[in-house]
Amino acid sequence: MVFLRHLLNRLGLLPVSEQRTYQLDEQLHDVIVELAQQEQRPIEEIHAGLLAAALSQRNTSNEAWSHWESLTPREQDVTALVCLGYKNIEIADRLGVSLPTIKTHIRNTLAKFQLHSKGELRMILQSWNFREWDRTPHN
Repeated sequence: MVFLRHLLNRLGLLPVSEQRTYQLDEQLHDVIVELAQQEQRPIEEIHAGLLAAALSQRNTSNEAWSHWESLTPREQDVTALVCLGYKNIEIADRLGVSLPTIKTHIRNTLAKFQLHSKGELRMILQSWNFREWDRTPHN
């Protein structure tokens, strides 16, 4: 419903009473005005695009968190170390398990996140802070 309302609004098909306005702080408003000028687009279009991008990012973050919570504690350890850039053999040595076990944990994690590679996993979780795993021995 919200998507449809947004689409109709962008097409100019919603009555004015249906349109929403929000207060912006002056600095943010100035940045948006500058973006609109640079891109030669209406300010309202910039607002809508930024809001849509923020909502999309939030949904992606919520989805990633949901996937993270579905991991076992050991899969979380392996995922954190993968995101920190450790190689499979280094993770195996660090956790005191075999290389095939690490590969199984990675395969399970990728399936739970519905991804195909460790690179995709790193990209999805790039804003997460895994430094705690870098300092903590896990044996």
